[in-house]
Amino acid sequence: MASLAALLNQVRGCNICKGLPLGPRPVFQFHPKAKILIAGQAPGKKVHHSGVPFDDASGNRLREWMGVSREVFYNPKYITILPMSFCFPGSGKSGDLPPRPECAPAWREQLLGMLVNLEFTLVLGKYAQAYHCYNPSSSLTERVQSWHKYWPAVVPLPHPSPRNNIWLRRNPWFEAELLPVLRKRVFEIIGPV
Repeated sequence: MASLAALLNQVRGCNICKGLPLGPRPVFQFHPKAKILIAGQAPGKKVHHSGVPFDDASGNRLREWMGVSREVFYNPKYITILPMSFCFPGSGKSGDLPPRPECAPAWREQLLGMLVNLEFTLVLGKYAQAYHCYNPSSSLTERVQSWHKYWPAVVPLPHPSPRNNIWLRRNPWFEAELLPVLRKRVFEIIGPV
């Protein structure tokens, strides 16, 4: 197994998805001692340009859901952010394309294996949930409603994108029941900072 520094350099220089519309630009955040993992989908166009994970409206909502500041969120010693695909996959008719399938097999297990203090994983959206062993035949709503099954190590969440505003309006239990518990768990792990 490669040293951590060598592995991170390989991931940052990855170009296995050469044909991407904006070219490869891996965007992630990693520290081996992080206690929280955010398993997301893939960077959007704005994140591709900034090079900062969740540097968009989705990130604002996710930080609100977690009850953390930007400073805490972007401290890799607290939070590692590993999307299923590290590069922007391009846009389709109704939003961004799915994560590229080449990325996870190339890097994911190696990086996950180096998280030595991991206590809590937030799994955002159907692609990340399918990878992290959730029933792919169930709906997103069913997976999120069954969050108790995975607690306290893992919590499946909808993607925090503004595109999910309708889902959030249709599922008020999410904000009333799950988000307070999520914030409490994050606070228990990170503590006051």
